[in-house]
Amino acid sequence: MSAADPITTSVEHREGVALVGIGGEIDLSTAPAFEAVIAEALEEDPRVLVIDLSEVTFIGSVGLRILAGTQEKVGKSIPIAVVADHAAASRPMQLTGLDNLISLYPTVDEALTALGQAACD
Repeated sequence: MSAADPITTSVEHREGVALVGIGGEIDLSTAPAFEAVIAEALEEDPRVLVIDLSEVTFIGSVGLRILAGTQEKVGKSIPIAVVADHAAASRPMQLTGLDNLISLYPTVDEALTALGQAACD
């Protein structure tokens, strides 16, 4: 990641789980890349979507809107979890109440364990 490329994205699919990784800043200039990587992850109709924000250094309101919009789009058909182990990503979600709609976890493993059990219920 450089000043010219303030965001990194990745998608990994494993056993019905789409794992989206984001690094850097999520703001107006990087929102299209954030939205695109989520759309890419959903193309394969995963059972579960995990969005890993542990490498995010800033998330603006546009990033929160994308998360809320993704939750609205998939409804209850695909459980979503956000991994945020530090205040830069978790605090904005908590302050806006978004953590009441989308579950927050400190690690990817904890999110996968919790969602794996939820998907089996």
